[in-house]
Amino acid sequence: SILFSMRVLILNTSERTGGAAVAASRLHAALTHIGVEAEMLVRDRQTASPQVHTFPNRWRMKWAFLRERLGIFFHLHGRRKQLFALDTAVTGGKVTNTAAYRRADVIHLHWINQGLLSLDELERILRDGKTVVWTMHDIWPVTGICHLALSCTNYRQSCGTCPYLPNGGAPRDLSHRIWKKKQRIYSAGTLTFVACSRWLADEARSASLTREQTVVNIPNPIDTAVFAPQDRAAARAQLGLPTDSSLRIVLFVAQRITNLNKGMPYLVEAFRQYLSRYPEHRDDTALFILGGEAEEFRSAFDVPVFTTPYTYDVETIVRIYNAANLFVLPSISENLPNTIMEALACGIPCLGFRIGGIPEMIDHELNGYVAAAKDAEDLSAGLHYLLDLADPDQLSQAAREKVLRDYSFTAVGQRYLSVYQQALDATAHRDSPETSRL
Repeated sequence: SILFSMRVLILNTSERTGGAAVAASRLHAALTHIGVEAEMLVRDRQTASPQVHTFPNRWRMKWAFLRERLGIFFHLHGRRKQLFALDTAVTGGKVTNTAAYRRADVIHLHWINQGLLSLDELERILRDGKTVVWTMHDIWPVTGICHLALSCTNYRQSCGTCPYLPNGGAPRDLSHRIWKKKQRIYSAGTLTFVACSRWLADEARSASLTREQTVVNIPNPIDTAVFAPQDRAAARAQLGLPTDSSLRIVLFVAQRITNLNKGMPYLVEAFRQYLSRYPEHRDDTALFILGGEAEEFRSAFDVPVFTTPYTYDVETIVRIYNAANLFVLPSISENLPNTIMEALACGIPCLGFRIGGIPEMIDHELNGYVAAAKDAEDLSAGLHYLLDLADPDQLSQAAREKVLRDYSFTAVGQRYLSVYQQALDATAHRDSPETSRL
């Protein structure tokens, strides 16, 4: 059967650190769950799993990373501000030399930047006739050099005059040259791009680099047996939080709270407006912040604020979600955030802006509230609706049902399985003697 004869190799820079790594590891687990033989190849390995491989020469990988950064530093005229906002993929590991690569039928790329996979190595993979599927966690695969296009749409033509480069770049700047290289390499093979959100899929389809390629939309999966509802009072007691059931805890999670994309100033303002309208809730509302540099914001809120440094311990994270009445993510730039999926899986209603894939996850006034983008007043209205007006049991049930239907290992794994099969068929058709004579 297809299930047991297909071998998939997932490539991601890190095994566990960052949103793309979490999503790639969960997909690895989802594929294994439905019987697909899947392995991972990473630059940074964080577990001892026999299915996860890395490269023997660590120093070579470090040098690849440094060499690329130095090149970008040069093009930024020595400015460090955008040093990690751009990638050129000029260096990377020798993926094609690994045994895991040779075993694989499908090479499944995820976030491969900062020294994992070079564009030259991708060209070798395509020339080998391998089937390549690429899950996009941001827009870099279809732009010249940026992960976040902001308001720039140059990737719909041929990049160049890049707003990230000094003085707005030039027509044939670094972004255009890398775009040209991608265009040449992509045209040599068949690629299937997978966007985690419909929003990103639409962006990808508008890119000139995908004109001859397939773009599909499949969300990231989540283990619904691990991320599941628990008793709220017990979760709070284990975390040392007040167990009073009348206290409503609003949860905010980010690896770095000070990251401007995470929108903390909007949350500060939304809370200020909410409490000025409903001052009686100063006594029965609290904020829990899970993330680095959270202490800086304690004084910004007129309610009790509980903080804890960011953790990768899944058991603790699940407990933190279950301690909350509401999860809020005021990000001003997102694809399909793992945190919203995790909260929903635990039966916690969510509040976020109409940004990226967030409106696909939050069904407005059913399992949460979707506020107008960058609108603190509407975010405040969302706090009021979810904390004071809506039925908490109905919200919780709808949250859990959404995840079981759309994001479970089985649901997402089966969708990827059909994409792999279609991609394998497309590669075989392209490589067949009849096709090459056309």
